[in-house]
Amino acid sequence: MKINQTISLLLLSFVFTTATFAQNNTAQFDEIVSQFYDNPDAPGATILIAKNGKTIYKKAVGKSSLELNVDMVPENVFMLASITKQFTAVAILMLEEQGKLSLNDPITKFIPDYPTHGKTITVHHLLNHTSGIKSYTGIGNLLEVARKDFTLDELIDYFKNEPMDFDPGEAYQYNNSGYVLLGKIIEVLSGDTYENYIEKNIFERINMNNSRYGNNRELVKNRVEAYEEEPSGFVNASYLSMTIPHAAGSLTSTVEDMLKWQNALTNNTFIKASTLEKAINGSNLNDGEHISYGYGLGEFNLKGSKGYTHSGGIFGTSTNGIYLIEEDLYVIGLSNCSCNDIGAVTQSLAAAAIGKPYPTMNDVVKVSEKKLKQWVGAYEFEDGAIRHIFMKDGKLSSMRESETNTVFEIFPLSENHFMFEEGNIEYKFSKTANGKRQAIFITDKENIGIEIDKAMPKARKEISLSNDLLKKYIGKYELAPNFVVEITVEDSQIFGQATGQGKFELFAEDETTFFAKVSALKVKFNKTEKDDIESFTLYQGGQESVAKKIN
Repeated sequence: MKINQTISLLLLSFVFTTATFAQNNTAQFDEIVSQFYDNPDAPGATILIAKNGKTIYKKAVGKSSLELNVDMVPENVFMLASITKQFTAVAILMLEEQGKLSLNDPITKFIPDYPTHGKTITVHHLLNHTSGIKSYTGIGNLLEVARKDFTLDELIDYFKNEPMDFDPGEAYQYNNSGYVLLGKIIEVLSGDTYENYIEKNIFERINMNNSRYGNNRELVKNRVEAYEEEPSGFVNASYLSMTIPHAAGSLTSTVEDMLKWQNALTNNTFIKASTLEKAINGSNLNDGEHISYGYGLGEFNLKGSKGYTHSGGIFGTSTNGIYLIEEDLYVIGLSNCSCNDIGAVTQSLAAAAIGKPYPTMNDVVKVSEKKLKQWVGAYEFEDGAIRHIFMKDGKLSSMRESETNTVFEIFPLSENHFMFEEGNIEYKFSKTANGKRQAIFITDKENIGIEIDKAMPKARKEISLSNDLLKKYIGKYELAPNFVVEITVEDSQIFGQATGQGKFELFAEDETTFFAKVSALKVKFNKTEKDDIESFTLYQGGQESVAKKIN
């Protein structure tokens, strides 16, 4: 009798604690969401936060249909986009536990006629994006290809004869082709379609009753309309045949069903804990270099809290899910516009939920100019970055030495604690025992910088270009599979907007070269012999990436 009473008291305490946590944080969560979604007549999102497997916050904002003026509700159904990959990966791991495959099996064991160019490509290589196979979303004009219906074999035929980007295991490059091939392997081993296998073996098993393989013709209750944003306003998203994303991005769901899925992962419903560990703890390249992507999920660290995550971006959709392990905290956000940075929303909510909220402009305080000047100087950080702190117009600013030398104002939260305007990057200054100044640069982790004697390089200056010249650059550019940057022009100002992220202004250095002030990046537009714009080259973080113009 005493044991039963103790269990009842523990359960009652758990329920009371969770309910109190939810009540105490609702206003804070509402405020965070409102910072990102302040227009009730725009496309919106559904958001859910769960603690210990139980919902503590659920919110729907904006419109699920602009044409019909329908408000978003928590039950709305969205394309998951690349969050689909975690379902595909777990299905493969289920088959591994059943003894039907090994992650070290070559893919030709299941797809004998697949051309591997004499290389050994394994299931493992497909799962963690190290196969070297060219991603089909980077071949040809994606907007044209996306309108065609393919059988699975036709989709594989579309990319299988392309040259490889690198030898298997030598590098990491996010790759949708690999997950389409995983879908094929599931079909070969199960004797069923990928669609049926996922719906029967995962969705039905845990009562994900509002989840399914995407289908443009099927009537789906509460399904949202998808939108994109152009200079003239919102437009319906470009058409996408749901045969195209397949096992890389074709599933649809709701925030409530996604909680059922996360709880199934946490409780080892489908795969053992030891198997899940392989999926969530990243992986290694051939030379031993660690990469953060595991199997359908990526490592994640939020202010010292360890977890895993995955996002998704597809025409008119932006999705992101975060799970923090020790806190048993899950945050999922689904948005019906590729213009929305749902990742920033979920990350801010997760930080608040673990008691480490990002500061906002409401937290900024007034600090005297004399006290601000005490931190002026150059700092060299553990990662090799050099950042200069200096006064500008009576305020403190920061500039990292880079391709752009972009300047950011930093705002005081106290005499020695500062934030960038977005709030997810902070500085904490102090003095060491030997009297030298020290700066801690805080993102998802802390990076310590020590004062050095170095002059500050000049900030990059912009020039003005005519509206007619700027309009030549308007279009969509594919930077990576399912990751498109749209260039727009408004009133002689040029803007970029990447899939699932906010719009940012670009500033001209010359007629073809532009830089951003919100991030240390440079863009150079490339022309054909006929003077047509064919691509741009992105310079960021010491790396160069080419984005092909697709529209």
